[in-house]
Amino acid sequence: MTKLKRRNFIKTLSGTSLLTLTGSDVLARHSEEAFLLLTKPYLQHPSEDGMTICWLTNKPAHSWVVYWEQGQSDKKTKKQTLVDGLAIANNTVNKIRLTGLKAGQQYSYQVYSKEIIDFQAYKKVFGPTLQSEVFNFSTVAPEKEEMAMLILNDIHDRPHSFAALIGLHRDRPYDEVFLNGDMFDYQDGEQQLIDHLIAPCTAIFASAKPFLFVRGNHETRGHFAYHLNDYFENIDKQAYFTFTRGPVFFAALDTGEDKEDDHEAYYGMAAFDPFREEQAAWLARALQTPAARQAHYRVILMHIPPYHSGDWHGTSHCRQVFSPVFEKHQVDLVISGHTHRYGVHLAQPDHSYPIVIGGGPKEGTRTAIHLTANKEHLQLSMVADNGQEVGQLALKPRQG
Repeated sequence: MTKLKRRNFIKTLSGTSLLTLTGSDVLARHSEEAFLLLTKPYLQHPSEDGMTICWLTNKPAHSWVVYWEQGQSDKKTKKQTLVDGLAIANNTVNKIRLTGLKAGQQYSYQVYSKEIIDFQAYKKVFGPTLQSEVFNFSTVAPEKEEMAMLILNDIHDRPHSFAALIGLHRDRPYDEVFLNGDMFDYQDGEQQLIDHLIAPCTAIFASAKPFLFVRGNHETRGHFAYHLNDYFENIDKQAYFTFTRGPVFFAALDTGEDKEDDHEAYYGMAAFDPFREEQAAWLARALQTPAARQAHYRVILMHIPPYHSGDWHGTSHCRQVFSPVFEKHQVDLVISGHTHRYGVHLAQPDHSYPIVIGGGPKEGTRTAIHLTANKEHLQLSMVADNGQEVGQLALKPRQG
């Protein structure tokens, strides 16, 4: 029998039928259900020169984004995720980072996913290609003098709350949304993330305006808690991070669990005390950077407040490790959740900065916080789900 050269052998394989090459199971899988985009795209990790676009498909695919400066659809750019020369493919969770963008510029984009039916070394079998509608977003504008943000906390697996709470501020502009912990009771799977966060957010804003998401104590629980980073992307891909919007320097902290690390509920698998200590040391350095020192306001976003939250271990340890840093570096405001009791706690002997705590999660206790700031003043308005303003705060800058 004549031996086939390697190149000819591969060529012969490429002409083999799908059924012969991959078996009837591939055809069966392909015909089970239609290929779908499970979510609309949602925006993450906003910056002056970039934006991360995420979406999910129900089957493995090769995905990419086509984008262009708004109004210049004749100058489109295609972007896929490349790692060491290979395009990321045969996956269902998509994160594609757009880089080299212009600061303060509006962009239009569409996402594309081509189903992969079979993925072999020398043969790929593709199904249909799906595309989203056209969406628009804006990059961060560093010279913008005013910022506006919505802050939500303690949704606790009540997806209808997103529309109810964001609707309270329908007449107030905002550039992004900050999710300040406990969006869920615990993590039990991808469908929960879709149904209880991604879908309600994209239905309202998240395909056009980004959200940032820090964990509360409930996001540390459940078998799927280890996979959250696969679906979301914060600034610099970190659990805690800083960012500047207009005159405000923000530091977002991950306050972790609220019980002692050796509590029986954790089975010896928790180490949140050293994690918070690590953040406190990092925060002390971050608040000494030029970005922090030159800002008109320094605002901390954290799920567990350091005061006005009882004496559970999480609160006590946050008070111990973070509060000295807040005092030394003159933090102007802390915004938290966790207690399910909304309130505005002005500066007092225990803390020289105000602490605002959002409510939730039940109807009658839910709140949404609208934060705006310019060089003259910072204003916060907290509205309850009945439409009544239940908290407000106005601050003057410490620096001119």
